[in-house]
Amino acid sequence: MEIQETGLKDCVIIKPRVFEDPRGYFFESFNKKTFEEKTGSNGNFVQDNQSFSTYGVIRGLHAQSGEFAQAKLVRVLKGEVLDVAVDIRPGSPTYGKHISVKLSAENRLQLYVPRGFLHGFSVLSETAEFFYKCDNFYEKSAEVGVMYNDADLAVDWMIPASKAAISDKDLILNSFASLK
Repeated sequence: MEIQETGLKDCVIIKPRVFEDPRGYFFESFNKKTFEEKTGSNGNFVQDNQSFSTYGVIRGLHAQSGEFAQAKLVRVLKGEVLDVAVDIRPGSPTYGKHISVKLSAENRLQLYVPRGFLHGFSVLSETAEFFYKCDNFYEKSAEVGVMYNDADLAVDWMIPASKAAISDKDLILNSFASLK
């Protein structure tokens, strides 16, 4: 596996080593030992989640707070998404900064999103199946979030506003400024 820095401390892109031949391909999508050696992060994932979405869906920006904070290892099984991570760790030199990376079934890239980050994605293909591992269990009372179109963050989701599909829950999230 190859690690690519993102400019946000501890948030990295992971490129797996893929073995292809006329029959198809094989790759190891996760190996705890290798993950920990290469990233320096704990690979104790306890929950796997998967979602299916159509073009224009924007999910996020979400996180869990306090003792329920989650790190995520995300990838796309079908289609393509623009994955976004925002550093909200108090005192971090990259606080309020975000990265966007295209993840797809074709490029097989993964993004490691550490605890203390908001996370979201937009669907760029007709449909997408999104898969992620979490290092902590979901706890509804610990949910925090920021509007996908927050002016301070200025994330380009690569979806025209007229085509964006946002959940009612995500439409009432707070501003980034309210996190401070």
